[in-house]
Amino acid sequence: MCRFVGIDLGREPAPDETALLQFRPPLERHHLGQRLFREVHRHLESQGVEIRKGPIRDATTVDAPSSTKNKDKQRDPDMRQTRKGHPWYFGMKAPIVGVDGKT
Repeated sequence: MCRFVGIDLGREPAPDETALLQFRPPLERHHLGQRLFREVHRHLESQGVEIRKGPIRDATTVDAPSSTKNKDKQRDPDMRQTRKGHPWYFGMKAPIVGVDGKT
C-alpha cells in the first residue's frame, strides 16, 4: 500500500485523518467506496493476506516529566522518548483497544 500511494514511512509520516477525509466526498458522490474496498480486498487475498473484522486498536501516549530534577535525580526507567506524528514526547505508548464498527 505504501508503494501504491507513494509514501515512504521511513522518511515521512502517514497521512493524518484530515488528508484522508478529503477523499471521502468524491468517493461517496461517485459510489466508489464499496468498489474500491472490494478491489483492495481481492488484491490482498491474492497475496495471501486475510482481512477480518475485529476491534480497533490505537496507541495513546502517556506523558512523563523528562526532567531529572526530582527526589531520585533520574528519569523514570520505564519511560522512553517516543514520537507520535511529528512531535516527540517523553513517556510511554499505551495500546488502546476500541470497539468494532457496529458497537
